[in-house]
Amino acid sequence: MKKISLLVLLGSSVFMTACNEQKSMTPSTEDEKILYTVGTMLGDRFSHLELKESEVRAISQGLQDSAMKKTPQVNAEEYQAKISEFFNERMSKASEKVRTAGDAYRAKFVKDGGTQTESGLAYKITEAGSGQKPSEESNVKVSYHGTLIDGTVFDSSRDRGDDAEFPLNRVIRGWTEGLQLIGVGGKITLVIPPELAYGDAGAPPAIPGGATLVFEVELKSINEAPAEE
Repeated sequence: MKKISLLVLLGSSVFMTACNEQKSMTPSTEDEKILYTVGTMLGDRFSHLELKESEVRAISQGLQDSAMKKTPQVNAEEYQAKISEFFNERMSKASEKVRTAGDAYRAKFVKDGGTQTESGLAYKITEAGSGQKPSEESNVKVSYHGTLIDGTVFDSSRDRGDDAEFPLNRVIRGWTEGLQLIGVGGKITLVIPPELAYGDAGAPPAIPGGATLVFEVELKSINEAPAEE
């Protein structure tokens, strides 16, 4: 469950409407179909921002002008500085409903027997495990199953039948905190608010901005941290 950089997300926006010209087209050649697929994949990342049609056209026009080496219609240096603020505001607004639903889910989870930490992480320990508990610096091997609050699966090593191994301090904060609560062989359900996961940016297209994440995790082993190079 590694974080996705906001800079990568914003950088991808340049390409997301490559196939969304003002006149609709149907891809026919293999190259057009490949590029159309690129457009749909990257366009998914922005579907939750609820962009107006005119705003989508503006992105498309900027892409077209740049790709065709036309003179830009606005001063790029002036407006580049405003990109982060624009996307942060839009992501925050779009994620508000998702965040509110997640807060309600987490509150019910706690009311039904879960525990909530000071950070906002909610959890239920199914099996405490035995022996050593991991630290932030530990490498852990786990089996996990991750869903949105509506049950939609976005990632599952359990379904793949393949355990995952990673340094505990290089994943989302909800995992770093939650996995330290159990020992080897332990099982825990984590309900992770967005501020301990992917925030208002989300991890599109699978995880929308503001999403609360639900994980069922089994700690299989704790391994030595890799030596620093």
